[in-house]
Amino acid sequence: MTRGAVDVSALTVRLRRETNDVRSLRQYVIRRMRGETAARSRFDVIADVSFEVSPGELFAVVGPNGAGKTTLLRVLAGIVPPARGTVSVRGRLAPLIELGAGFDPELTGAENIRLYGSLLGMRAGELEAAHEDIVAFSGVGGSLEVPVRHYSSGMLARLGFAIATSARPDVLLVDEVIAVGDEQFRRCCRERIRELRRRGTCVVLVTHDLDMVASEAQRALHLDAGRCVHLGGGAEVAGAYRQRLSA
Repeated sequence: MTRGAVDVSALTVRLRRETNDVRSLRQYVIRRMRGETAARSRFDVIADVSFEVSPGELFAVVGPNGAGKTTLLRVLAGIVPPARGTVSVRGRLAPLIELGAGFDPELTGAENIRLYGSLLGMRAGELEAAHEDIVAFSGVGGSLEVPVRHYSSGMLARLGFAIATSARPDVLLVDEVIAVGDEQFRRCCRERIRELRRRGTCVVLVTHDLDMVASEAQRALHLDAGRCVHLGGGAEVAGAYRQRLSA
């Protein structure tokens, strides 16, 4: 059987939690004087999750806040290591997980195009060829020579999305970035994602937009408290999750 662009098998991610947090400098000093240390425990933020995403597929991840959705993307991006299980991501990866990630706030928009593009593995020739499209798609042409610390969240989202998708990634990770912009930007994002998928890019999308999941996603994963509640077709998972929310 042909393996997908993304393969996740029995993934478990474990984080450390301090159970008696120090809330002030005074508490910290007193506890140090007494020789007390913070009690620590570990908990599973993702537990035994498995799925595969094929080239050209849109795979959606849904669930309530705190379900582990963003942590899952961070694992796929190589930011967070698994405690158990295996994760395989093949080809050029473009993560859009945190707004403005990969940007230097002191650099201009034009400089950040070169910086972020380089971080995504784009060569100088690729960046030069894609520059006009990036500027046109992002709509920040009038602010290209302005440091991005002055950009709004919508401008950062548009610029980051434009650069990441111009890199022609094999795997695109998107965490609600397209929810930041206006309706026109969201439509452009959806069309750009369709275009990438036609070229073979697989997209892993974290979203609360169940209509998009039902209409665009081939398959979807419903996470809750780090565990798989439902894995199946996009419309099937979106419908079941809606029923769960209204119950």
